[in-house]
Amino acid sequence: MTAATTPPSDALLMRFQPADTPTKVSRATLARLAKQLGYKREAEVLHYAVRKLADEVLPKYEADEGPLTKKQLTAIRKAAGTPGQGRVKSTLF
Repeated sequence: MTAATTPPSDALLMRFQPADTPTKVSRATLARLAKQLGYKREAEVLHYAVRKLADEVLPKYEADEGPLTKKQLTAIRKAAGTPGQGRVKSTLF
C-alpha cells in the first residue's frame, strides 16, 4: 500500500518532555509508572491514565432537556399534595 491508500490509523503520537511539568510527563516518568503498576507496555499506562481522567471529568449520564417548565413544576406540586401534610413512616432518631 502507498501512503495515499493506507487506511487511517488509530495510533496517536505522544511527544515527551525532557522533564515533568504540571501538564506533561517525561518518558522516564512513564517508564516508572509502567513498572510501578506492573504493566509490560508504557501504552497501557496511557490508557489507564486517560480512563481515570475520563471517569473523573466526563459526565456519567446524558444531558437532560434543561430546567423544568412552569407547567411541569405545577404538575409535580399538585401530585405532591400540600406541604407538611404527609406522615412519617419511620425515623432514624
